[in-house]
This record gives sequence, C-alpha cells and structure tokens, in this order.
Amino acid sequence: MATNAKTRKAARYAVPVAVFGVVAGTIAMVPAFANSGGPDLPKVTAQQLIEKIAASDVQQLSGNAKISTDLGLPSLTSGLLSGLGGGSGVTGGSADPQDKVAQLASGTHTFQVAADGPDRQKLTFVDGKDEYTLVHNGADVWGYDSKSNEAFHEKAPAEAGKDGKSSERKTGDRLAASPQEVAKEVIEAAGPTTDIGVGDTAQVAGRDAYQLVLKPKASGSTISSVKIAVDAKNGVPLRVQVLSTDGGKPIVDAGFTKVDFAKPDANTFAFTPPKGAKVNEGGAGDHAKGEAGKGEGKDGKDKGLGALGAVPGLDGLLGGAEGGKGETKVLGEGWTSIARIDTGQTKGLTELENKAKDKNAPKEAKQFLDALGDKVSGKFGEGRIFKTRVVNALITDDGKVYVGAVTKDALVKAADANK
Repeated sequence: MATNAKTRKAARYAVPVAVFGVVAGTIAMVPAFANSGGPDLPKVTAQQLIEKIAASDVQQLSGNAKISTDLGLPSLTSGLLSGLGGGSGVTGGSADPQDKVAQLASGTHTFQVAADGPDRQKLTFVDGKDEYTLVHNGADVWGYDSKSNEAFHEKAPAEAGKDGKSSERKTGDRLAASPQEVAKEVIEAAGPTTDIGVGDTAQVAGRDAYQLVLKPKASGSTISSVKIAVDAKNGVPLRVQVLSTDGGKPIVDAGFTKVDFAKPDANTFAFTPPKGAKVNEGGAGDHAKGEAGKGEGKDGKDKGLGALGAVPGLDGLLGGAEGGKGETKVLGEGWTSIARIDTGQTKGLTELENKAKDKNAPKEAKQFLDALGDKVSGKFGEGRIFKTRVVNALITDDGKVYVGAVTKDALVKAADANK
C-alpha cells in the first residue's frame, strides 16, 4: 500500500473526478421520478440509444441530485470506511475531499451540482444543516467543511499548463463530461458478457427519458441489471440504478431531481475561504508533517487499516497482500470475474481464529470474524465468506482470497477449480 508522493498528489487531485462521477453518474432518484407508464416516445433500439449517449456533447449543467447506496456492508466494515477514506492522514483535516468519498458508501446524500467544461465543476453536499463544498476551478481544487470551518486547497498537477489545463485531459474530460461519461464507461466495459436492451420509458427530473438496460448473460453475478435513464433530447444519462439479484431496494439508486443544461454563471465556481477558516494546503511532501502524517507508519506505508491493528493475527493475514508479496490472478471475465489473491500467509486466518478465542483478545477480533461470516468448505479446504450485497470474498485457511461481484457458490466453485 506504500504510495509515492507524486502518485498520492495525483490521486488527491482526482478525488473531485471520483466524487463528480459518482454523484452525477449515479445520483439517487426520489419517488417523484416515477410516473405511471412513462412518456410516449418514438421507439429506439439499444444501438441507437448507445449512439445517442456517445454523440452527446453536453458539458454544461446545474441542478440538484441525490445518491442512495445500500451495499449491505457489515457494521464493522462500514465504520472502517471512514478510517480508510476520512481522517486517514492522506491529507489534512475534515475538508479533504477524500473524507467525503467514504461517506458515499452508505445512506442517502443530497447535492447541488454544476459543471462548465473540463476545468470548472462544483459539488455542494447539503445533508442536514451543515454543508460541504468541493470546487474545481482551473488550476485550483478547493474543499470546504462548514461544520469544522476548515478548507482544503491543492493546485493542479505540475504538468498542467499556465491556464490550469493539463496536457493529460483524462482527468478533466472525465470530470467535465458529468453523468454521460460514467454511463459510457459502463457500456464500454459491458462487452460480450452483457445483454443490452431498452426498457420502459421514464421521466427523470421533469425530463422524458429512455432506459438502457444492461444484464449479465451468465448466472453467478450479484448484480441482476443496471438501468440507465437517458435524456430523450440530448442523450445525457439522468439516472442510474444498480439492482441486486437478491431483490429489495437498489444497490445504488441515483439521479437528478432537477437539472438545467444552460451555462452556469462564472461566479458559481469562485471560492474564497471564509474568514477564520483553517486552510490545509495539499502538496507533495506534506505527508510527513502535522495531521497529514496521522495515517502513515514510519515505513511510509498507508495505515488506513489501522482501525484493525489491534486484531490479533490480522496483520499476518493481510501482510502479504499489503507488502506486494502475493500474486493476483483474474479468473473469468465480465460480470462474473473473480480476483484470486495469494497473500502468502498460509496460517493467517487460522491464527486469527485461534487468537480470537483468547479471553484477553480485543473485541475487534471477534467482531471482525463475525463480519467475515460463516465458515465454508470444499476441495480447496476451509475458509470464511465476507458478504455484502455486491462484492463477496472467500478467505481460505491457506492464505488465498477470492473476491468478486459474484455469489458465495461462485466463489467456492472458483476456489475448488483453482486451489
């Protein structure tokens, strides 16, 4: 998990990309989105709808949105997410954009969104009375948390030009394209393992929309389908729903509640920290000082998993993967692909289970094992299943980890075939 300063800086600068992609591309719908029967629109084929999305050149928009996420994470793991993304010491303070990213893993969040081309975007989290604002304006990225009155600031990567426009347009383009970029990537990644069709029409944020439906051809995936509502006029994806094979509410249920495709006012992207606000400057080399160093050990490795540091045996179980000693192999393809990781720790899980039985063991040990779930067995030996609504993982007694958006049975079958 060790990361050099340049990579960390690039990753932090890309956080607005990740946030905007999640928010604008998978923003939660509300009941008002639904209407009986949907609008009466001309018939289109899946290919025509894909071409409509690809042809869309909308880069300017503003509006309101929500995102609801239900990954079905165990309570212990949900708590750890804040430790991995927020307060992990990657950069300083609660205004750091990465602190907000972890929060998107669960619950419902409300946003105000604005974009004007590759170099100007703004998100404002408006959950409750407190606000968090994330602004990308040219060469500057700002984050501001009203509750703590703290701001985060960082310049664009060094390779950016004087005008703030990077020669590497991937980051800017991905951020500026707003929701349609996410949908394009989903479609491009679908490949031959996916059935693509057109579902019922819908109305999202007051706009008529078609629905593109992607489904896995093979069984074994935890995802039954992905539905993308596409603006009938301009081809912009307005809503994305990820549905589980287990039924129930969507894993991700996302969409605009209000949207306007006019050019936002230039002042929308201007930001000055309020008087008295503490400003944390991002930049290479600041990880060794102040709060920026809280999440790293003396060896320079990221200690985002520090919340489990007290769990006996866990350091051995994860050590091989963190240190890069293990090998990773991808089994299968598409929706049912599984990553097989050899941590090199052949006794890690067994030691963890044995030490958890010790009456003096910290409660985190038992909580972690409970989060992993029941033991399973097969030709591969024995192991435990870590289960969520999306991603499941099989951790075997001999130090192998099989992980993917697939069912428990699919993991066991893969382990038996690749022991």
